[in-house]
Amino acid sequence: MSQNSIPDFFVYGEPARPLDVGFLHVETVPARGSIHLGQVAAHKHPQMGQITYWTSGSGTYRIEDRSWDFSAPAVSFVPSNVVHGFSIGPGTDAIVVSVADDALAALAAQSLLPLDRPVFTDSLPQHAAWQRLAAVLEMIAAEYAEAQAGNDKTLPALIAVALSHIARRAPAIVAAPPSSDASLAFGLRRLVDAHFRDNWSVDRYVVSLATTPHLLDKASRAVLGAGVKRTVSERRLLEAKRLLLFTVRTVEDIAYEIGFDDPAYFSRFFRERVGEAPAAWRRRQLEAH
Repeated sequence: MSQNSIPDFFVYGEPARPLDVGFLHVETVPARGSIHLGQVAAHKHPQMGQITYWTSGSGTYRIEDRSWDFSAPAVSFVPSNVVHGFSIGPGTDAIVVSVADDALAALAAQSLLPLDRPVFTDSLPQHAAWQRLAAVLEMIAAEYAEAQAGNDKTLPALIAVALSHIARRAPAIVAAPPSSDASLAFGLRRLVDAHFRDNWSVDRYVVSLATTPHLLDKASRAVLGAGVKRTVSERRLLEAKRLLLFTVRTVEDIAYEIGFDDPAYFSRFFRERVGEAPAAWRRRQLEAH
């Protein structure tokens, strides 16, 4: 990894990789202590947001160009592709909940917290709201560790509750203002989520965001890791995977659902990006689960 670039990680210290649909991961900060030694350099996570709830100790937390000296309890939410890092002292611990963007999108309607901007707060530690947030995060950690049947339903619900508890700290939350690139890219992501089925042209996204093709593509590449066209394609692919995995709809029906007029063209689109036909991918995923 070049020292002139900001690294993309899966979880800290592991190279970025494609995420399974609905991916969730929960661990503590000390679990990777042998890698970071209390100094987590600036990095970002493609296609994955993170809640970090500090349960003990103190340190400095950084989001983009802002930093906060904190003492537990403290909490942050960082969307995908937002640069962050921290330095902590001995005995400092936190629960880190990582959630794929597609799973976060599915939770948006149940969460009081806007999911396109980073937030951080550690104020009023005596407030009873911290106890409620701690209880929810501890339940999330326990559900994940025990891997009991049905946690694919309980974990997303608990994460939505945790995000809403973070939102209720809103008067004390200091939101890191996104850069102009970040604001533009997050706006693009919202529009793509709403219109990827509609075959919008790049120009239509440009006009809707009151920008230029160059600035929009630049922001999309810098923040989302891909240009506008690829960002739309990846969103359509994600929706196709979700429908293949979680519904019994036919491949043809799914093709029409995500905006393809020709199911055969959809199958070629899917195969080029995944390496196998939609029906074959569905069978393999269902057998694996």
